[in-house]
Order: sequence, then C-alpha cells, then structure tokens
Amino acid sequence: MSSVPVAVVTGSNKGIGFAIVRALCKQFPGDVYLTARDPGRGQEAVAKLQEEGLHPLFHQLDIDDLQSIRALRDFLKEKYGGLNVLVNNAGIAFKVHDTTPFAVQAEVTLKTNFFGTRNVCMELLPLVKPYGRVVNVSSMVSSSALGRCSQELQQKFRSDTITEDELVKLMTKFVEDTKKSVHEKEGWPNTAYGVSKIGVTVLSRIQARMLNEKRKGDHILLNACCPGWVRTDMAGPKATKSPDEGAETPVYLALLPSDADGPHGQFLSDKTVRSW
Repeated sequence: MSSVPVAVVTGSNKGIGFAIVRALCKQFPGDVYLTARDPGRGQEAVAKLQEEGLHPLFHQLDIDDLQSIRALRDFLKEKYGGLNVLVNNAGIAFKVHDTTPFAVQAEVTLKTNFFGTRNVCMELLPLVKPYGRVVNVSSMVSSSALGRCSQELQQKFRSDTITEDELVKLMTKFVEDTKKSVHEKEGWPNTAYGVSKIGVTVLSRIQARMLNEKRKGDHILLNACCPGWVRTDMAGPKATKSPDEGAETPVYLALLPSDADGPHGQFLSDKTVRSW
C-alpha cells in the first residue's frame, strides 16, 4: 500500500475541474487523480497536462453511477488506504434557452449535482484520512436561489439542525413539485441549477457538523465554495474569470495547512467566508 498522499477531483477532464487538477499537480505533495465519465476524454486531458510537464493520474468516475463510485472507493482503499483531498466538482447545467421541459431539467440536474455528489460523499468521506480536506464546489447561484425561496424553505435550509434525510426529502420534493407544476406555489425558485446548489451547500454544512460529532480529533476540514463566473462550456465565453482563476478558491480550501482549524462547514467565494 502506498503511503503517498492522494487527491481526487471529480468531473475534471475540462473547465474548472481541469484547472483544479493542474493547480494541485503543481502544489499538492502527492498523487493527483483526474477523473471523468469518459475514459477517452479523461486520458486526453491527462495528456494535455503531461505536455505541460505535470503528472496527473487517471481514474474513471461517473458520479451518476454508484458502481463507478464504488470502484473508485475500492481502488483508493486498496492502493492508498484512503484519501487526503476530495474535490467534488462534477456538475451539470442546462443552458438558459434550453427547451427541455422544466420538470426534466429539475430531475436531471438534481440527479447529478445533488444526489450524485451525495453518493460520492457517502462512499468516499469514510475514507478521508486525518487532516484531510473536502471541497464541495457549489455556486453563488445557491445564495441567490435561497433568497428566492419562501421564508419557510429559507428557514429550513439555514437551520443548524437540519438532517441529511430532511435535506434529501426537500430535494426530492422539489423534483416532484416541478412534475406537478406546483413548485412556485410551493415556495421554490424557478431554477433547477440553483436548487441543486442549495442542496450542495446545505449538504456541506450538515457533513461538517457530522465530522465534528463523529471525528472531532481528525482535524478534517470540509467546505462548500463558489468558484465565481468562469469561462467554461457551462457558463460560456462572456464569463469574467479564467478556469485557472475559478480554481483558486477550491484549491485554497483543498490545501488548507494541517494546523488550520478553519474554515469548516462554511460557504466561501474569493477565499472569503460568505454568510448563508
């Protein structure tokens, strides 16, 4: 078994994830895994970084596929006995003018961005070693979407005692409400991406609380962050930040020094804790 530290970045064959891998290859003292659903695209991305003189490793990962997540889990357990840094970056978004019915957009977006991310966490968080770092890439859209929720929903999502089960029920309810075309009446904003990222931010707060309760002495720090508006296939060419600039806050959180006792359970953008 290797004693080398190991970092994993989900959804990292392009965009912000790719930039996070590039930065970790330069700054993280260990093995860095670029992951992608499609092995061909993943290997292509690895080759690009190798041309820059960097040495990422590749492992297939489709966060929508539990078998794929478990294969990565077993690989990490066997080869490294766990992992040190996990960056949950994989995510999807429909374009603003997409004509796909909203209920379908809601189901598909939440399947990956919330439920897929949650499944990765369920399988991989138990493997995170003491002094490990976990970064869930959320979005400022989660803040603006939260502000457009009913007062009752806002209260639930801001609660310091909400459980993971309660959050899962709320995310499931959003999808079901969109199918019945009652989501606005039920207090939801008209953004599937925004609700999916509310889910990621609140999930992060819950996970940090659980780490405090169950693994207090392990000094693991877990946070959610917004990379900013970044020029990627997802956000388009008009966005203000380059992918390397978008990677700055996730990388900062992934590399928090071992003597840091925070941030933990926070939502950050531009390396700054934001109120939720």
